[in-house]
This record gives sequence, structure tokens and C-alpha cells, in this order.
Amino acid sequence: MPESTTQQVLDVRAGLAHALGAAQSAVDAARHRHLAAVERRNRVAAAAEAQKIRLAVERDTRLRDIDHQHHDDLAALAGAAADAGRRGAPGAAGTPWASWAPTPAVGASELRVGRLLLPYEGEVPALVPLLDRGHVVVRGDAAASDEVVAGLLLRALGTTGPGTVRLTGYDPEQLGGGLAGFAGLAAAGVLTFAGPGALGALLDELVDHVRRINETVLAGEHPSLGALAAATGRRPEPWRVAVLLGGGRGDELSRKERGQLDRLLRTGAACGVHLVLRGIGVDEPPAGVEVIDAARGRAARLSGCGELPVRLDEGPPAALVTATSRRIAEQVAAGPRPVALDTLLPDQDWREHSATGLSAPLGDGPHGNPVIVTLSDYPPHALIAGPSGTGKTNLIYAWIGALAARYSPAELAFYLLDFKEGVSFARFAPGRRDPSWLPHVRLVGVNVNTDREFGLALLRFLGAELRRRADAAKRHEVTNLAELRAEDPDGHWPRIVAVVDEFQVLLAGRDALAAEAVDLLEDLARRGRSQGIHLILASQDVSGIEALWGRPALVAQFSLRIALPRARRILAETNPAADALPRFHAVVNADSGALEANRVVRVPAAGDRDQWSALQHRLWRRRPPELSAPRLFDGDVVPRLADSPDFARLAPDPAGPAPVVLLGETIDVAAHSARTVLRRAPGRNLAVLGTRVDEACAVLGTAARALAAQYPPGAARFSVACLDSDAAAAVDALRPHLPEDTGWYGPDSVGWLLDDAAEAADADATAAGRPHFLFLYAVDAAPGGVRTAELLRRILRQGPERRIHVLGWWRGAAMLRETLGGQGSRTDAIGAWVALDVHGSELAPYYPGAGAPVWYPRPWRALHFDRSVHRGAEVIIPYGAP
Repeated sequence: MPESTTQQVLDVRAGLAHALGAAQSAVDAARHRHLAAVERRNRVAAAAEAQKIRLAVERDTRLRDIDHQHHDDLAALAGAAADAGRRGAPGAAGTPWASWAPTPAVGASELRVGRLLLPYEGEVPALVPLLDRGHVVVRGDAAASDEVVAGLLLRALGTTGPGTVRLTGYDPEQLGGGLAGFAGLAAAGVLTFAGPGALGALLDELVDHVRRINETVLAGEHPSLGALAAATGRRPEPWRVAVLLGGGRGDELSRKERGQLDRLLRTGAACGVHLVLRGIGVDEPPAGVEVIDAARGRAARLSGCGELPVRLDEGPPAALVTATSRRIAEQVAAGPRPVALDTLLPDQDWREHSATGLSAPLGDGPHGNPVIVTLSDYPPHALIAGPSGTGKTNLIYAWIGALAARYSPAELAFYLLDFKEGVSFARFAPGRRDPSWLPHVRLVGVNVNTDREFGLALLRFLGAELRRRADAAKRHEVTNLAELRAEDPDGHWPRIVAVVDEFQVLLAGRDALAAEAVDLLEDLARRGRSQGIHLILASQDVSGIEALWGRPALVAQFSLRIALPRARRILAETNPAADALPRFHAVVNADSGALEANRVVRVPAAGDRDQWSALQHRLWRRRPPELSAPRLFDGDVVPRLADSPDFARLAPDPAGPAPVVLLGETIDVAAHSARTVLRRAPGRNLAVLGTRVDEACAVLGTAARALAAQYPPGAARFSVACLDSDAAAAVDALRPHLPEDTGWYGPDSVGWLLDDAAEAADADATAAGRPHFLFLYAVDAAPGGVRTAELLRRILRQGPERRIHVLGWWRGAAMLRETLGGQGSRTDAIGAWVALDVHGSELAPYYPGAGAPVWYPRPWRALHFDRSVHRGAEVIIPYGAP
């Protein structure tokens, strides 16, 4: 039993020990788990704290990035706003006054009045829309308001061309003193003032101006003048800016004035009428009106800028306003620059037909529409007048260019003649630098101020053409050019336009030439209209043309009148329109100058050589292949024998007709050579009279070369005697052009020549041998006295029938008379003569009838007379050196 108790105790103890150990193990395990849990908790807490720190850092980083992005965005917006401001107000519209200068632009810009006060760096200009956009009302501080008005006006003037902005000032309080700085514009009409009490009339005038623009300029085709200018590239009307400076009491306006003001505020901007109001209240400004509220210190609010504050710029310096106004006034007084020649040209060349007339624009009218000028049965002819420097030549160029681009050379032919010194028309003919020519031009005459004969030759040519056309019209039983062209479609019947600049030179004096010219002009003016021949006569001073104004029937035919600035007597006496014309403008009047027929035209710059050259080259490349270059007559150029068509046609033909002597170029349209035929008949000798050695040698040299060209070697005998040492060089230069067997004689041997020729002249005429031509230089210097004179007389009188002809130079008409036997002798042995520096009165013995030719010597001109063909003497130009 005891053992069992002990055993039990031991078992219990063992069990307890085991339980205690197990409990201890459990406690240790629980403590271990607790420590692990605490450690895990600590790690989680540490991780949470670290995450919190990381999130805070991330948050701060993102906030900083957002702040930087916001700053960058604000800076970009500020730069964009500044750039937009500069683009919206470039140049004079927005440049600070310190560096300001006028910079006219193509379109209207907004105008700077200050800068926006924004909460970041960078200056953004505060802009006000005015021209083509709206109106401006300035309120608040008087001093700041005056500066704003002055700045707006100066910027508006500086961003537009001179004269394209017209100001009207109404300033009853200061009587114009508020605009005193702009007073310099008044002299050029850019600024006008409306006096106290004239506000109603001013508003009425502006409303009427808006109505006219809507009816006649816009005419429903464009919503505004700005849109019209953008579509066409030109502005037909200037901007009208009315500056109304009131006393601050808006209720002073009458009901009518208030109504007119409201109409202008609603409709004026579209028609280029803008109001700048200060001190005249506008209760509820309509859309398009910018309101500027100015306070002291130049703080302001602009209705177009919302709540953004604005700091106004200081006003422009007074000296800048005055100097700019003076410069603009000078530019306006000088006139606007002309537009380009291209504005006159059609889209396609040579598309028009001239059967019924010629029509082309001469330039733009006041409203921008082309002014069409027509030459037809009515009006048939034109007079152009304008003092020197007013653009007469440029107007002629413009007219010629506009016609030439529309009508082909088959439809239109030009004959151009300029009597003043210069080469205005030479560009239409081929030259050394430019071989092109205007394909329509058939004749160009320049530097003909001393060659009135060439003008008469042109009129004679046109008269012959008129007769040719009239005869064709009779054959086809028609009455005018349009009918003739319909009946004879294969004929060549272009309309002819003859332009004669400074035509009064042709009609100057009371001589036979002027009388014949007037008669021809009257016939051409009266009958040319129906046959398509039109005259354009231009002059600097029409009032001095007695020969023209003395023929009222002639003047009446020139119903188309074109007056340039300050032209006199070209329009009707009651029509003073030309007195107020600016430069580059003209009055076109198709009713003989009647006031109601006036049309004002702005003429393009057609004289620019580059622009004209481009047009001429384009037309020249299209010319028909059979078309030849025009005849160019330059009165200052000595012609060359080698260029003579008549000389080129000469060929050796000993069995042909009587030889022809060429002497010089005739002053005519066709550039013929003056000639004398040396037939076997009494008097077929030639005398050259005068003391000018070079010209006398030129005439004889031309005659010798022409005769030599008509004979093969040995078929004719040539003898040359030089009796004046001054002529020796010219005689030596002639040697290569004459046959090798030519006889050359001097003072010591000329007697042998005369003896031989006189003996042959005495021989039987039926036994005449080959032709013998004696060229005697300075015949009066031949030695031998009476015997030599007798030999010469026998040769002159009897030689031509025996084919012996004398071509001699006498150094004076009296010396020739001595050779022929003195005062009582007959002169018919000289059948042809060329007079150089010999006055007409000295030529009476050699001229038919009781009178003498009218001849006043001119350099390198000669008077030619051949009694076998001429009724009167003709002026010729000796050919110069080869």
C-alpha cells in the first residue's frame, strides 16, 4: 500500500513535473511569439512611418512641380500675349514713343494706349481697335484723356499712308487748341476743323458720307471698306476720323444730333468713318465702341480688357507730333505714289477687237473702279495738256500700254512723234541694249524739235492712208471702218493711233509748213474718225497754240480732253477741276471739257523701265513673224548710207535706166533717200552750195558711192578733183569705194581734166561714150581764172547730153553764179542743187518763179531741189561717215 502511495506520489510528481515543463515550454513559446509579434509590430510601424515620410516628400515634390508648371504656363501666356500685342500693333501702332516713327502698313492695326498690369513679369500692351473696327470713347481725367486722344491720332496717322486718314476736329471749348499739335496737317487738307455750333452739320455730313459709300462704293458687293480693300488690294476711300472734344455735358446734344451720332456709332466703321469722343457722353455704347476710363496717375480701365487694370502710356512728345504732322502734310502735298502698270493690263493679251473702237482703262477712279477711255467715232481724237513735271509722258505710256495689251498688231497700229528734246518714245523701237520693240508701233520720231518737216511728213502719210481707206470704203460701198472690215475681212485695216507730243512746235510760226500742217490736221480730224484714224495731241501749254485755237472746227473734233494738274484751257473755261488735282492724277473728259463730264483718274507708274520692259518683251515674243521693226527717226542721229534701203537696192546694170544719185535721207516716214536722176538732158548736173566742208564732202561722197554701185568695172568713168586741202581726208576715204581706174586730181592737174571733159562735151552728142562723172571739191578754188570758168560752163551746158555730168561743190551761191557767167547769166545748167549753210534768199536765182525758198540753215541739214521733179525744195539729212 505504502508503495502504491509513494508510487502515486512519484507519478503525481512526475506528472506535475511534466506539466510544469510543458507549461514552461508553453510560456516560453508564448513569450517567443509575443516578442516576434512585437518585432513585427515595430517593423510595421517603422515601415508605416517611412511610407508617410516618402508620401510627404512625393507630395512636396509634386506641389513644387505644379508650382513650376504654373509659373512656366503663366510665362508662356505672358509671352504669347506680348507677341499677340506686338502682332496686333506692329511698328508705329505699338512702338514706344522714344523710338517711334511712321511705318505705313497695308491694313489697319490696333493701336496701343498703355499696358496691362498682370501679376507676372513681361509687358503686354493694351490695344484699342479703331480703323476699320470701331470707335473710341475716352472718359475720366481730362489730362490723361487728352494724352490718349493725341496718342491714338498719331499712331493712326503713322500706320497708314500719307493722306489715307483724314481728320476732322470739333473742339468748342478750346477752339481747336486740343489738337494744336496736329495743326500742320491743315495746310494739306488732312485736318479740318468744325467751329462751335457746327457739330450738327458735321454729323450730317458724315452720315451722308456713310450713305454714299454704301450706295456707290460698297453697293452690296462687300460688307465694308476693309473687306473691299482686302479683296481688291486697294482702298478707294480714305478713313475719316472725327475727333469730337466736348465740354463733358452730353445733354448738350440735340435730339437730332444724338440720333445722327447713334447712326454713326452703329454704321460708320464699315464705311471708314470713325469717332473719337471725349467729353460727349454715350449712354449705352453699342458693340464696336471701346470705352477708356482714365484716372489720375494714368491708371485706367478698358472695356475690351474686362477687369484687368491698365496703365496708360504717356502722351506723345509735342515735338514728335508737330514734326510728323509737317512731314505727312509735305507728302500729301507731293501727291500719292502711283500704282503699278500691271493694274491696267488684262488677264489675257490681245483678246479685244477694234472694229468699233479702242477702249482701255487709264487708271483708277476715286472709288477704285477703272476709268475706261475710248477712241471711236465719238470721241474720235484726244487733247492732253499738263505743265512740265505733271506726268504727261507717263500718262501716254499708260494709255499705250493698256491698249497694246488688249489689241494685237492686226487691230492697232501706233505712230509716235515727240517734238521735245529727249527720247521718250525711243523705248518702243529696237535699240543697242534692247533689241525688242512694241509690235504695234510702226513709226517712232524723237528729237524732232528742229525738224518740223518730219511732223508734216507724218501728217502727209496719214492723209494718204486716209485716202486709201476712203477709196476702199467706196469700192465696198460702206461708210466706216467697222463696215469695211466686215466686207473685206482679208484686208489689213487696223485702227491707227497717232500720238504727237508737244505738237505746238509743228504749228509754230506763220509759214507754209504750219499752214499745210493745220490743213492736214483738220482733214484728218474731220474724216479720220470714220476710217479708224485717231489723233492724240499732247502739249505742256495748249493756250499758246494760235494755229490750233484759231480753228474752232478743228478743236471741236478733239472732244476727248485729258487735263493734268494745273493744265490751262484744255477744259471748258468754267471747269477748274485741273487746278486742284494731286500728282499722278488727271481729269478725263469726253465732252469737250464740260464740267459735268469730269472723271478723275489716278494714273499708274507706267514710266518704270523694268515694268515696261517686261510688258514689251512679252508682247514682242508674240509678234507675227512677218512683222518688221518700226522706223525710228532720231533728229540727233546722223543716218548712214549703209543703212539706206535705197542704197542696198542699187546693183551694177550698165544697160539699165539713167543713173540715180543719192544725196541724203529725206525727212519722211519711209526713210527714203533723196535722189537726182542724171539723164542725158540739159542741166543734169548737181551743185552743192555752202561752206561746211564735212557736210559738202558727205553729200558728194554719197553721190559717188551710189553711182559706183550702179556700174560694173570699166562701164563708167569717175574723176575726182580735190581743190581744198580741208576736203583731202574725205576724198582719201572715198578711194576704196570707187573703181580702180578713177582719176584723182589736184589744183595742179585739174586743168587737164577740164580740158579733156570740155573737148568731149563739144563732141557729137550721138557719139557719146561711157558715162563720165566729175566730182569737183571746191570748184571755186580751181586755178586758171577766166579760162577755167569757160571750160566749166561748156561742160555744164553741153556735157549732160553727152553723158558727162558735173557733181561739184561751190563754197557759196554767189560763187556758183560767177562760174555760170555772173549776175545776168542763165542758171539752168544746174538742174539740181543741195544747199547747206546758205540762206534761202541767196538761192532765188536757182529757184523757179519770182520768190526764194524759205530756208534757215541748220546743222547737218540741207535743202535739196531738182527742177525736173520738185515744185518746191525738200529738207534732207546728209549721210554721215560709213
